[in-house]
Amino acid sequence: MADRSSASQADVPPRGRAITAALPVLQTLLVSGAEWDRTIAAFDEVCQEQLYAFAAARWPSVQHEPMLFLLDGEVVGGSLMMVQPLPLRLGHIAVSKWGPMRKDISRPDAAAIHAGMVEALIADYADRRGHMISVLAWAAVTPVNAPHAYLEARGFKRGSALMFPSRYIVNLRLDDAAQRKSLHQKWRYHLNKSEKAGLSFEHAGPERLPEFDLLYTAMSDRKQFADHSAYDSVASLMTLDDGLRPELFFVRHEGVVVAGALIFTAGDRAVYLYGATNDQALPLRAGYFMHWHIIRWLRDHTRAGWYDLGGTDGFQGLHQFKKGMVGEAGVIEPVPPVANYASNRLAMLAGTAAFAARDGLHQVKRVVGGWRNPKSLPTQTRSGGDEAGQ
Repeated sequence: MADRSSASQADVPPRGRAITAALPVLQTLLVSGAEWDRTIAAFDEVCQEQLYAFAAARWPSVQHEPMLFLLDGEVVGGSLMMVQPLPLRLGHIAVSKWGPMRKDISRPDAAAIHAGMVEALIADYADRRGHMISVLAWAAVTPVNAPHAYLEARGFKRGSALMFPSRYIVNLRLDDAAQRKSLHQKWRYHLNKSEKAGLSFEHAGPERLPEFDLLYTAMSDRKQFADHSAYDSVASLMTLDDGLRPELFFVRHEGVVVAGALIFTAGDRAVYLYGATNDQALPLRAGYFMHWHIIRWLRDHTRAGWYDLGGTDGFQGLHQFKKGMVGEAGVIEPVPPVANYASNRLAMLAGTAAFAARDGLHQVKRVVGGWRNPKSLPTQTRSGGDEAGQ
């Protein structure tokens, strides 16, 4: 492991000194992947993409640097940095996806801790190493995304943005009556129907992952969609210790599994990772039944305050389903654009060009995929770049 201190105020460019003047100076500590995963298990802002076990399987070709941040010797946050070399040795991009993470978001100085972590990243990766830093912040559960706003104020430039950025987030801290009342009327109607269909809900252990695999594979074959997810990383995630390992749920009808879901439950925000259904699930409304019981299970068995359902990939039916589940008590907020920063012009130009080339390639793949399978084309209309208001 390596220990490095962040830069002093004298090293901060003049435009940023007013912003950073009152921030804590954090120490940085690089640790092994195993130690990283053990440490961040207790973080409020821990998420799947920041796990070394996930990132090493999902992005094996990049250099992974698990970096903890300390204040007066206490771990207060961290960021798994993924360092990608650019072609022709033009530079490097240091990516923090859903980072940097805070250990305790209830601290009175939580905002200052986040800002201090950003300053430490700038000092190390941008100023000392000459890399471009690329940060993708979470969707907030408030109208103002404070972490992203700090990046903008600090001089980070707007980068790539999702076509359908909205994230659908359920409030878990309601009792059954309040949660049911929060649901949109049509969603509640379908839930009532599902409860009369003879379905049963069960929480399963990791040894039953092969059962979910079969359900997921059959669903993918049936829909004939190209799977660009990280499903091949699930096996690695299921070997993690309790707390970090995703939880597995099934719904049965007449003894047959008709639906299943994998949920990341660590931290303040549980996240829907993968779901699968068979042909019987739709007429039985098994999805409504399953998510209702997952919401109740998360409330009763985890410390999470929110359940992040993810996005829609542009499908109107999925938008309606998730919007109805979020209901009146939840929130629908966008993932902000990627925020990029470099201390020198060449690093910014090279990194920006690399992202533009990647985004162009992804767009070509989407068009080709639409030609091959028209069902994969988005059915949701973008409204001012935000589909949440539909």
